[in-house]
Amino acid sequence: MSILVTGGAGFIGSNFVLEWLAHSDETIINLDKLTYAGNLQNLSSLEGDDRHIFVRGDIGDQNLVKDLLEKHQPRAIINFAAESHVDRSILGPDEFVQTNIVGTFRLLETVRSYWGNLTGEAKEDFRFLHVSTDEVYGTLTETEPGFTENHPYQPNSPYSASKAASDHLVRSYFHTYGLPVLTTNCSNNYGPYHFPEKLIPLIIHNALAGKQLPIYGDGQQVRDWLYVTDHCSAIRTVLSKGEPGETYNVGGWNEKPNLEVVQTLCSILDELQPSESGKPYSDQITYVKDRPGHDRRYAIDARKLQRELGWTPGETFETGIRKTVEWYLNNQDWVENVTSGNYRDWMEAQYS
Repeated sequence: MSILVTGGAGFIGSNFVLEWLAHSDETIINLDKLTYAGNLQNLSSLEGDDRHIFVRGDIGDQNLVKDLLEKHQPRAIINFAAESHVDRSILGPDEFVQTNIVGTFRLLETVRSYWGNLTGEAKEDFRFLHVSTDEVYGTLTETEPGFTENHPYQPNSPYSASKAASDHLVRSYFHTYGLPVLTTNCSNNYGPYHFPEKLIPLIIHNALAGKQLPIYGDGQQVRDWLYVTDHCSAIRTVLSKGEPGETYNVGGWNEKPNLEVVQTLCSILDELQPSESGKPYSDQITYVKDRPGHDRRYAIDARKLQRELGWTPGETFETGIRKTVEWYLNNQDWVENVTSGNYRDWMEAQYS
């Protein structure tokens, strides 16, 4: 038995692969294009492990995907492959359309053909799980309840619009063709192996380097923070217990404004690795111009996942954020390898 994971060298995907193989002997075929955020170093601990088969390639390459499906006969596919950074989508939306929309469509077409040729229990038990985001729902006011699975889609960035389109495609393949799909919409993930362009790893990296800690606008944008291994356990739960055709929101029940997150990071760093200057890291906070179309608040209502499938997160924000800081402090070689070349060019263009 095996499963196919797409985007399994990225942040969430690599954490899922590591978590999966820590809990199961079932083989993973890991398909990743290895764009800037895909990093095989995330999976270095699996070197020599026959349960992990890595293939470099694109989900839009239908011949490659077809060959992998025919060769390995996976019982499930978990689709993490996506362009996922809002700022990048604003500067260059084309890649987001190509990967998130066209790529998902081509993947679905190939999988539909494969599934159609299955028979008996193999066909009945097969699942296609599509990993998406809460950003497809748009933004909330301070007092509105969190997003439920029935909340209307109102994406406000090229990134979230492209993910919304992919969600609709996945849904349509269930209702039109009967493909047994599952969709998860998660809140903001954080934890090990997070590429340092997103808020938490960026702040840790810049703080230790003595650089400015950039905060968009007034820093009061609210996000629900989900520790990445909790997200992975939720995906495993949905894959094993979820009802085909259903959507499940995954949240951490940890709403925090960005400024509070940054101040918490500074406080933990002050404790664990004080700056050489002796000054608090919070002195490095700098407010920068807000990005266009910046959603003010996201909040996930994950009660359906708890009620129907019995899942709840294991980490609080306080425990998860400390684990995250400790991981980055203990893995500076990983950080240095990631924060070179194209990454530095990107950061200079974005925050100069």
